Amino acid sequence: MITASIITIGDELLIGQVIDTNSAWMAQQLNKIGVWVQHRAAVGDVWDDIWNALDEEAKRSNIILITGGLGPTADDITKPLLCQYFGGKMVMDAATLEHVTYLFEHVFKRPMPLLDRNRKQAEVPDVCTVLKNERGTAPGMLFEKNGKIFISLPGVPHEMKGLMTDHVLPLLKQRFNMPHIGHRTLLTAGVGESFLAELIKDFEETLPANIKLAYLPNYGMVRLRLTANGNDKDTVENELEHQFAQLKKQVSEFLVVDEDISMSELVGRLLKNQQKTVSTAESCTGGYIAHLLTSISGSSAYFMGSVVSYDNSIKKNVLGVEEKILETVGAVSEETVIEMLAGILQVMKTDYAIAVSGIMGPDGGTEDKPVGTVWIAVGNKEYTETKKIQFRFDRQRNIELTAINALNLLRLFILKNSIG
Repeated sequence: MITASIITIGDELLIGQVIDTNSAWMAQQLNKIGVWVQHRAAVGDVWDDIWNALDEEAKRSNIILITGGLGPTADDITKPLLCQYFGGKMVMDAATLEHVTYLFEHVFKRPMPLLDRNRKQAEVPDVCTVLKNERGTAPGMLFEKNGKIFISLPGVPHEMKGLMTDHVLPLLKQRFNMPHIGHRTLLTAGVGESFLAELIKDFEETLPANIKLAYLPNYGMVRLRLTANGNDKDTVENELEHQFAQLKKQVSEFLVVDEDISMSELVGRLLKNQQKTVSTAESCTGGYIAHLLTSISGSSAYFMGSVVSYDNSIKKNVLGVEEKILETVGAVSEETVIEMLAGILQVMKTDYAIAVSGIMGPDGGTEDKPVGTVWIAVGNKEYTETKKIQFRFDRQRNIELTAINALNLLRLFILKNSIG
């Protein structure tokens, strides 16, 4: 198996100021072409730490990918370090300088002349192969040492992705004879990870050695992923499909979908297939459910709009919630979300709708309605279903869980009430 390590560089990653999304995306792309990422490391802008990370990852993997530290400022030390590590000297790359000049003069249209620190972006170690960065000024650089490939890429995600797509992935496919890696993923709901593990224990124990099962719990649901590898693609895929069919039978009672897609994408697909529309009335989630629905390309075919009725005056004046209900049972109640649902259906004229109201925390809870109390309503003009949930997490987690549970409740409602 061809293996890779990913090293991400930057103090901002270690202190959590910037979330490392680069290595996750890179690992996904490498896995698709048959490269197994067996280690990921994050290091700060410290010369010795970066040097040691290169040494350690070279012991582990065939391919070492590095992101970050290629900018024009003093803390960007990756390029001079790599020059010394591979025993080269810095030279001006004419093609890169031409590209940098073009960007500043014609794309960025900077009125001032090109600074020396900008020109230095075109300096590279003379022992590397330069990979043109069409999306920015810092080029990618490929080195080879002791049969291992090292590739340094910018830390800016948009630029890194361009270099990976245009240069790195095609180069690796040419250089290595890759095994085939296949995945099958399904989503379950209404069952915990430990119960699932017990349910499919015998199945898991009899899996072939080249097929692994992973449990991926999130948002109160659990994804199950089968991963297989081997030299012959057809053999791997046939065996994987057979085992996946067995897994689906084992968890059929809790199966939501046998694809690796999001809940919002699944709901959108149901609506699109039925040519139906949806709207949302959101209090505690502040529009997050609408955000999830509209994050899917093509959602304009089924999502009409949302009313973020955060204040009770909006619940009353826009959605028609009776003032008496708000005064007696309060905004976080079954009665309120039922009224919110009826109101949003009337305002948006949609086939289906979601309404949510709750206390996300950390403040606002009472003895009767502690933090994490949520009421959800879904329905159409004929029928309404409600559900009360009690979450126990922080504010952001409670919002995310409310949204996913609301979408899942709508999914079940659509399936139960769809005609034909």
